[in-house]
Amino acid sequence: MTPHGARASEDAEDLDVEEVLALVKNSNGNHLPDPTAPGGTDGARAPHRPDPSDGPDTRHRATPWPEARALAERAGCDAARAARRAPVSAPLDTALGLTLATPLDALTDLPSFDTSAMDGWAVCGPAPWHVREEGVLAGHAAPAPLTDGEAVRIATGARIPPDTTAVLRSEHGRTDDKGRLYATRDVAPGQDIRPRGQECRTGDQLLAAGTLVTPAVLGLAAAAGYDTVSAVPRTRVEVLVLGDELLTQGLPRDGLIRDALGPMLPPWLRALGAEVTAVRRIRDDADALHRAVTTSDADVILTTGGTAAGPLDHVHPTLSRIGAELLVDGVEVRPGHPMLLARVTETQHLVGLPGNPLAAVSGLLTLAEPLLRILAARPAPEPYTMPLRDAVHGHPHDTRLVPVVLRGDEAVPLHYNGPAMLRGIAAADALAVVQPGGARPGQETELLDLPWASGGIGVCFT
Repeated sequence: MTPHGARASEDAEDLDVEEVLALVKNSNGNHLPDPTAPGGTDGARAPHRPDPSDGPDTRHRATPWPEARALAERAGCDAARAARRAPVSAPLDTALGLTLATPLDALTDLPSFDTSAMDGWAVCGPAPWHVREEGVLAGHAAPAPLTDGEAVRIATGARIPPDTTAVLRSEHGRTDDKGRLYATRDVAPGQDIRPRGQECRTGDQLLAAGTLVTPAVLGLAAAAGYDTVSAVPRTRVEVLVLGDELLTQGLPRDGLIRDALGPMLPPWLRALGAEVTAVRRIRDDADALHRAVTTSDADVILTTGGTAAGPLDHVHPTLSRIGAELLVDGVEVRPGHPMLLARVTETQHLVGLPGNPLAAVSGLLTLAEPLLRILAARPAPEPYTMPLRDAVHGHPHDTRLVPVVLRGDEAVPLHYNGPAMLRGIAAADALAVVQPGGARPGQETELLDLPWASGGIGVCFT
């Protein structure tokens, strides 16, 4: 038998992230980009390398929103293939939100012995029964066998005495003045007994590699005898909050504003399965940003602000200075179109989010979520649509992401959805993906769930 807490499938010991991704794709049919496909994913355009001859009108080649997400997935596949990260042995109390790197096989029969499914009496033969003085409790040694006409008090989860016919529930039995036990309804053989191996036998595969570790998965692993699970390691993310105008406490004053992204991004990133290694605040200084980027050992660097072309927007010049490859330089989406994705090294990427809060959320869901999902080997969520209750004005050419709440079988668009506003997204269940030109009432519209509203593991940010 596999040692207690050990991985049960030695054949899968050397799986890396890319191989787990393949298992995820094969098991659930979700689309995953081919990291070896030439010229992009699903027809996405090739990444743009800045050319010194590019004029100011050609530097930003905005990518359509679906293609930008596909390019972020492809970047994750490329990084996973280059890094070939080995699985980690994660204790159960730290494994929530990880992805299983090997199958979870049963280390024992479940249950491992015949147990009582109810509080009552274990009985042998037909009624009436003489009741033993001492009862049987859960966690105690094996009880003595019963004989015909004998019963014993038993607790839920306790071991069934040998030769037991059935368990009689407490509410279905009565005793007479001589202490004899009778049933108030028919008793079927095997009633309310959980037989050994009812749920699984030793060696049965309980869950496949590629399964997301939810609270229920943790419970199953513990019941099956595991102390640790083999999982894809968390992606390390460093957050760089850029800007001279940001306060970390108190009321806005003297042209300064509160930093909303520093508190918001780390728990959101953890909900996406990442490990946030640091949140650093960087002044509007090109050399300071260069030092922060070049000294980071994170798998993904996430910057906020500085992605446009103003005099204090240092992200593009910094990426050019270090020779990074721009994979996405602007996206045809509102809010958030000046977002970007760059490959710094084979295994390190930088996601540049706009500084406006809702625009940053748009960049997070457009570029960071697909990249982090692939690196975490999580399956892609199944796309779904709902009809909009109200009309939504669209941009003439770009996709719009609009906060909505779900009411019955409709999605209700929320106000306060400007790029600098968080009031709408704070009350939202999802973001509606509104195509160029807008949407009419009742029109089916794709929705992007928010981690805390999706009913998934994202509700826990630890």
